[in-house]
Amino acid sequence: MSSLTATSKGAATRDAILDRAYEIARQTGLEGLSIGPLAQAVGMSKSGVFAHFGSREDLQLAVLDAAAHRFGDAVLIAALSQPRGLPRLRALMHNWFQWGRHAAGGCVLVGSVTEYDDRPGVLRDKVLHNEQRWRSALERAARLAIECGHLRDGDTDQYAFELYAIPLAMLHEAGLFGYERARRHGDAALERWITAHSPQT
Repeated sequence: MSSLTATSKGAATRDAILDRAYEIARQTGLEGLSIGPLAQAVGMSKSGVFAHFGSREDLQLAVLDAAAHRFGDAVLIAALSQPRGLPRLRALMHNWFQWGRHAAGGCVLVGSVTEYDDRPGVLRDKVLHNEQRWRSALERAARLAIECGHLRDGDTDQYAFELYAIPLAMLHEAGLFGYERARRHGDAALERWITAHSPQT
């Protein structure tokens, strides 16, 4: 076997382990991840999993990175095809709402905030980094909408806070009362927010 083939196989195995770990974390949180049960779930030995992730913490960090990458692709990158301003901001939010359908079994990113907001360490640092990046993306989208004349000039940090609150509430409601009801409320709340911040109001 060539070194290139071995490397490709190793990467594929790592990806398969990470996919399974991500699904477990959606259900049980990152603290619910354990090398032993994960190894059993993917049909490997514990030492085989350790060969790809040197510790439980390394595994948890990798799952956080994977979650952020999936979320970014599905929500932010997908919205960039829309024109700058309100069309892109609205697409970004609608993509986030749609992510709520995918994350109905549990959102690793939202869950990680609850798990690590008061627990100093590298995991909390990673969670904070993810949150800061996403808040910055929301703030940037709001700023572009202001520059395009689609939103009234205002505190974009506050705008990002308010926009973040809508899908967060939607995710909570989707888990309790179902996605369709939560989506209706999310769509209505977003349109009311846009109207309230329109330059014409």
